[in-house]
Amino acid sequence: MTTDELSPSERYAEFRRTREHPVLKDFRDLYSFPLDDFQLRACREIEEGRGVLVAAPTGSGKTIVGEFAIHLALATGRKAFYTTPIKALSNQKYHDLVDRYGSDRVGLLTGDNSVNGEAPIVVMTTEVLRNMLYAGSSTLGGLGFVVMDEVHYLADRSRGAVWEEVIIHLPESVALVSLSATVSNAEEFGEWLETVRGETSTIVEEKRPVPLYQHVMVGRRLLDLFASSDVDAAAGFVKEGAPVNDDLLKIARDDWASSRIKDRRSPRGRSQPGRQGAGKQSGGKQVGNGRRVWIPSRADVVDRLDREGLLPAIVFIFSRVGCDAAVQQCLSAGVRLTSPAERAEIHTYVEGACAHLSAEDLHVLGYHDFLEALTRGVAAHHAGMLPAFKQCVEELYERGLCKVVFATETLALGINMPARTVVIEKLSKWNGETHAAITPGEYTQLTGRAGRRGLDTEGHGVVLWQAGMNPRELAGLASTRTYPLRSSFRPSYNMAVNLVHQFGRHTARELLEQSFAQFQADKAVVGLARQLHKSREALDGYAEAARCHLGDFMEYAALRRRISDVEKGASKARRDDRRAETVESLRHLKPGDVIEVPTGKFAGYAVVIDPGWSPEGPRPFVVTLEKQARRLAMVDFPEPIAALTRLKVSRSFNPRNPQMRRDLAAQLRMRTRDLPPKHLRGTPGAPGRAHAGEPSAWESEVTDLRRQLKAHPCHECPEREDHSRWSERYFKLDRDAATLARRVEQRTNTVARQFDRVCEVLTALGYLSDDGADAVVTDQGRHLMRLYSDMDLVAAESLRLGVWDELTPSELAAALSTLVFEARRPDDATSPRVPGGGAKKAIGAMVRLWGDLDRLEKDHKLDYLRQPDLGFAWIAYRWCEGDDLDDVLGESELAAGDFVRWMKQVLDLAGQVAQAAGDSPVRRSARDAIDAMRRGVVAASGLTEE
Repeated sequence: MTTDELSPSERYAEFRRTREHPVLKDFRDLYSFPLDDFQLRACREIEEGRGVLVAAPTGSGKTIVGEFAIHLALATGRKAFYTTPIKALSNQKYHDLVDRYGSDRVGLLTGDNSVNGEAPIVVMTTEVLRNMLYAGSSTLGGLGFVVMDEVHYLADRSRGAVWEEVIIHLPESVALVSLSATVSNAEEFGEWLETVRGETSTIVEEKRPVPLYQHVMVGRRLLDLFASSDVDAAAGFVKEGAPVNDDLLKIARDDWASSRIKDRRSPRGRSQPGRQGAGKQSGGKQVGNGRRVWIPSRADVVDRLDREGLLPAIVFIFSRVGCDAAVQQCLSAGVRLTSPAERAEIHTYVEGACAHLSAEDLHVLGYHDFLEALTRGVAAHHAGMLPAFKQCVEELYERGLCKVVFATETLALGINMPARTVVIEKLSKWNGETHAAITPGEYTQLTGRAGRRGLDTEGHGVVLWQAGMNPRELAGLASTRTYPLRSSFRPSYNMAVNLVHQFGRHTARELLEQSFAQFQADKAVVGLARQLHKSREALDGYAEAARCHLGDFMEYAALRRRISDVEKGASKARRDDRRAETVESLRHLKPGDVIEVPTGKFAGYAVVIDPGWSPEGPRPFVVTLEKQARRLAMVDFPEPIAALTRLKVSRSFNPRNPQMRRDLAAQLRMRTRDLPPKHLRGTPGAPGRAHAGEPSAWESEVTDLRRQLKAHPCHECPEREDHSRWSERYFKLDRDAATLARRVEQRTNTVARQFDRVCEVLTALGYLSDDGADAVVTDQGRHLMRLYSDMDLVAAESLRLGVWDELTPSELAAALSTLVFEARRPDDATSPRVPGGGAKKAIGAMVRLWGDLDRLEKDHKLDYLRQPDLGFAWIAYRWCEGDDLDDVLGESELAAGDFVRWMKQVLDLAGQVAQAAGDSPVRRSARDAIDAMRRGVVAASGLTEE
């Protein structure tokens, strides 16, 4: 709509907006499409000097808000940092901004890559910004804006704390622009941001720019998930509770019925395949009324999407092996989605992008199969791929040349690759421990990539039908809009020494109480605190009602309660003594002892076959007069017992043999026939006083308390029992209030208490010292300040104790690998190969060191450090020694992408160790190790590394 088409009032409003927000007007001119309302609102808030939290669906264009913050920074002569959770996303954003502003004005910092770091616009991972804040980097000078993309990552268990650290420690002068996926508690998160950052506007957008339609592929048919196209085109999602397609419900019922019929049907009686699904489709699923639900191959799925005009597509397969297999299946089936011109363009691009890799490495990496698949428009995308290969896939997909990508869910959480269609093969995935159903949040994240803004009028989410699928459960996943954001923040050792060094322990503790984790915990106890306040008000009323004119009635009531408590305690003590005597009597039983079970279902005479003694308690196995063989429990013995007589039980006695039980029961009956009745036998182990006539301690205390009670002035009050009723109410409510107070205490100051425990561990190790006023970071603590690994304390202790002093660069690389590597499935791992010599000795010392630290942590109720993982040590050693890629990968089961990623992490830790080690042999070894490791595919990963 042009200005001439606006009404006078609309033209005036537009004039005021452009006058009040001139930078926004210039920024809007950069785009060929109009900005959405939520984008404009957020940009106006930023230009007016406020921070913003924008929570919007995937693909809605919230990054435009971050780009406006960068534009405003340049327009006002300030710096802007754009932070992302992973390096791949940083690399992608860096290239986007270079295209717009030029390489001279844009920098990149991702730990091991540093490009133009002093530029006015710098893209970086959030960890890099956290480290800059702790180090007081001069690069922070002139910083005006920080964009935190994917800020919902603060819920990530392993890395989420970094986001909260940055938010808390950024200077007040820096405006924060937080971009998040749609979460159900955005307002709560925004409220916390306002608490710690000042004025912050929360802008929630639930509308998808491109409506999303949900389907289920059943055989060759593509059925709507919902009964009608009940998609709110404005909101872009199905309303919760929308009816499910009747056809799908019927298929599910038939599927269930056929499975029951099949279970009851003999192999001879199974029906033959019908016409549909016969032959090559014989692997299809038999369902009711003779039809089959044909399970299509992955190539069939691609073919169907192509014929429906639903490409490009991302097919999510929650397995790296499955993604690679899908590509091979498409190649074998002859899938070809590209034109000759497109194939030529793909070939030229990939050859150029991989020209820096040697022919030998390309052969090892399966380059030719990868290129063949790409020229046909098909590719895989997962963490096991070489970063350079993944970059080829991403670039060609963005150009529209790669039509189908088979990906793991890491793609959904990483780079920007929107599709027309998203296919989910299964609704469960391996979570490291078991196959678990995907959550509504995960489903939303995956399908959120469907529908490319500006290219598609609608997006499509497709789930492949699986036997036993419940359409209503799937509809619940598809219509659940949001998921809550929960803090995963906890203070680490490195964080503690940095905070104490910068602010002192007391101030650091107060800063940590500002975390989102503490904010959420405090919000959770608001109701408890309110209830506690009411209880305390009621206590005052009860105490007033119990007031007595003769004296302090609450004091009198306390004496009565004390008498009751002592008597109850004595009674419990007697019961405990009785139980202990019973356990002791059962402990002395032997096979063949005849006992009388006092109570229970098996009361009466029985012969002991097995005393059943264990640390958990006695469970005697007996045969009764009724010829039953049973294992008894403590509940069957409310009192001590003793053996009444004995029977000879054969060693060959088998309690499962009915005849043997009958014979033994007959012997038992004969032996017990003449035993005296129980009341004439006495009670075994009956307790008695050590000194007859001497009162016990509790009896003496009760006597003394009763004497005080009678002497109390309130004892003669005529309204004593009326006062007593109020005092009993008081004491009961007081107990309840104490329980509430404990619950409140447990849920408040939780982060600060954990920080105290961390500081206690650091003080015990000598990293912090207490000078009487506040903690001080020692020289050893300064080394820890530079170590940001999850295993920071093990690394710091290894440095302090000289574990690495005599290591060669290759041996040091092997040792460092144990602190970063984590096997994907540790339980499946065989005994790893470890280099000999100094490396083996150092790694052994590190494992013992971890054991000592683990015990120290447990003493302080902490659990931060995992056991070093030796699974990458040999590989890191051989690579550092100069072995070829073929030889290194041949000795492991690691994929090329995993190898590069772990080597990059060893490189990163080696750089930290070099900084922390000071002027020592370890620094020189670490730097030499870095030079030796940074070669071949590791060095070539460049800006594509994740």
